[in-house]
Amino acid sequence: MIVAETREQLAVARAGARGAVAVVMTMGALHEGHAELLRAARAEADTVLLTIFVNPLQFAPGEDFERYPRTVEADLAIAERAGVDIAFTPTPEIMYPQGEPAVRVDPGPAGNELEGASRPGFFHGVLTVVNKLFQLTRPDVAYFGEKDYQQLGMIRAMVRDFDLPIVVRGVPTVREPDGLALSSRNRYLAPAERQAALVLSRALTKAARSEDPVAVGIAEFATEPEVKLDYFVLTDPMLGPAPAHGAGRLLTAAWVGGTRLIDNIAVDLP
Repeated sequence: MIVAETREQLAVARAGARGAVAVVMTMGALHEGHAELLRAARAEADTVLLTIFVNPLQFAPGEDFERYPRTVEADLAIAERAGVDIAFTPTPEIMYPQGEPAVRVDPGPAGNELEGASRPGFFHGVLTVVNKLFQLTRPDVAYFGEKDYQQLGMIRAMVRDFDLPIVVRGVPTVREPDGLALSSRNRYLAPAERQAALVLSRALTKAARSEDPVAVGIAEFATEPEVKLDYFVLTDPMLGPAPAHGAGRLLTAAWVGGTRLIDNIAVDLP
């Protein structure tokens, strides 16, 4: 596995890539969910490229940028076991050599909903860094997890609207045996908070089986006083208005102590 820390090293490694190139973009602190993305990429592509970069643009003041887990050595060991060919591990100075970029990708009105409403500017930062990494890595296909479902939708919209020659694949959420969606932020949770956090997946599962999913989901959160609900909504699979019947998506976000978690699930409305 080649580890590239600079743009120049990445360019040399990318020039030697063979066949179809897949990219998996992460902020590090890799877990089994990331490993599943890498396995999916390895099964389809000739060259697998992993990026590890904690992007400051997507953290608002007061969020967890400084304490976000940084475990590069352990991440690279996971990457090598998963068959990664090239790992790109830039610093902010490498990604933004002139400082914070003057021009950023505007996510449009959808960027102010759900995660965008709770975290203003979040999708400007996400789409800007993803676009930059697309330019640097020049992949044929990119893999993103469905746990960040709105992010996946925004990236697909950017690829479509900017005519980028990249196929975007969504990979289903990987969960713990008790249902908790894997997240790098789960390591922030104390044991009691970890137990309380199960309300996210429990509420989604109960709601998906009901005739009034939003009401049922919100009611389930009310049974867990240690968790503060941010939102629980029903949309269509493309994040449009909630459908009356057929395929939909339930999305939720909540604070468990000082940790904000998100989750979602597909639903088929009768």
